[in-house]
Amino acid sequence: MKRTSRIVAAFAATALIVAGCSSSSDGDTVSEVAEEAPAEPATRSVYDNVLNAGTVKCGTRDALPGFAVLQDDGTHVGFDSDFCRVIAAAMFGDANAVDMVDVDTADRFTALQSGAIDVLVRNTTWTASRDGSEGTTFVQTNFYDGQGMMVETGKYASINDMKDAIVCVAKGTTTEGNAALESSRLSLNWEVRAFDDTDLLLEGFIAGQCDGWSSDTSQLTGFRSVYPSGPETLTILPEVFSKEPLGPAVLDGDSKWAQVVRWAILATISAEEFGITSANVDEIQVTTEDVSIKRFLGVEIVTDGVGATLDPGLGLPTDFAYQIVKQVGNYGEIFERHLAPLGLKRGVNALWTNGGLMYSPPYR
Repeated sequence: MKRTSRIVAAFAATALIVAGCSSSSDGDTVSEVAEEAPAEPATRSVYDNVLNAGTVKCGTRDALPGFAVLQDDGTHVGFDSDFCRVIAAAMFGDANAVDMVDVDTADRFTALQSGAIDVLVRNTTWTASRDGSEGTTFVQTNFYDGQGMMVETGKYASINDMKDAIVCVAKGTTTEGNAALESSRLSLNWEVRAFDDTDLLLEGFIAGQCDGWSSDTSQLTGFRSVYPSGPETLTILPEVFSKEPLGPAVLDGDSKWAQVVRWAILATISAEEFGITSANVDEIQVTTEDVSIKRFLGVEIVTDGVGATLDPGLGLPTDFAYQIVKQVGNYGEIFERHLAPLGLKRGVNALWTNGGLMYSPPYR
């Protein structure tokens, strides 16, 4: 069973401007799987549960262009969707061993705490209070973002022009508080109008209830790309007024599962650093003489006639990085497949060697 909004359903075909590998797993909603969740999540090991189930329950969205879109055939396409597959490929050697679970903004942390999902990969900002008070652990930023403002083209040139404006946001997000702070800082006297979910916010924006829509710039870019009146009718203003590091989160107290998710994400970054892609990974695995790459791909290294494969004790198969790259791709491939078509540039999400923030610890 899938939950797709009325508004997004109206232009779902247009939303699928991104292509890429997709899972055959059907999407579920939190309510459909919550009944099976353990009553006492603190007493169980998420890692063991995932291993025994043979599949990863990945909490995500169903209607955010570029990040996670549920298609008519029941498959998910997007940046977040692919990182759900990255985790499955690392754990099981099968990128399709994942159950995409649609979670609402208000329910996403509850879903983790109840065991309805194993990992949250849903464009969620890593903050101190969420890390400390929601019973969750953020494991690794996979997209550095910031809050912006989207308006009708020609209406405003800057947020400084938006005196006494109605600014619409999604309730229960960091966006709500950031908008209020920015209004106060610039003495703009905004009415910050919070909607229960993004679907209702989109309806309100289309109906003219908002002078501006404030959210992460990546999310605004996604919705702008499929706006019914055409993307040219909307403008994202130049100001970015917050830090929004987005990345997966897991339940507190299971360090083994946290390191699985962390190193699965890091593997996509390392692969791009090494120049390993889904197209050349097989050749490199066989021909490389680089010891660092051999370790990374799980290739046996022979020293003094004795062969050994590095197993750093992460709870993952020694070829997990190979499986990720072969089946899903490196970080750059995932970005180019889903976010570049929206017009998003790598920017701070480029590799550290190219002036960005994407950096992986060494695999040794």
